[in-house]
Amino acid sequence: MSITAINVRNQFRGKVKEIIEGPVVSEIDVETPAGLIVTSVITTRSVKELQLVPGKEVIALVKSTEVSIATL
Repeated sequence: MSITAINVRNQFRGKVKEIIEGPVVSEIDVETPAGLIVTSVITTRSVKELQLVPGKEVIALVKSTEVSIATL
């Protein structure tokens, strides 16, 4: 399956900045060229299968059923 076949409109190219690995799930920080940090929580098994390491180029695919906004 190609990335274009996935129904996700919000795609951010970037590089893995940091991985906080847990026994079951891990936190992945992806830094975009603009300096935006996108954080994902995925299974640690997926981290290994995708061979994620800091510096690796990736695409963060963001799909959400709800986005909340509050004023400051």
